[in-house]
Amino acid sequence: MPFANFKVPENTLTPKQKEEIVTRTTELYVELYGERARDNTMVLVEEVADGGWGISGNVLTLAKFGEAVPTDTSGA
Repeated sequence: MPFANFKVPENTLTPKQKEEIVTRTTELYVELYGERARDNTMVLVEEVADGGWGISGNVLTLAKFGEAVPTDTSGA
């Protein structure tokens, strides 16, 4: 079963954007493995709390990037 796990900063993607990640990732696996992969592909989009991630031993936050991204939670 093809599996993809995306970890993204919390509140930076809309529900529509998460849906697009799932759809496009599934299509990529179908392109690589054939149509048989469609019904067995699992895509997980996990939101990581701000400050719960880092690079090279440094904790990163949206504030450090200067880009607090508002999320449309309405699903529109």
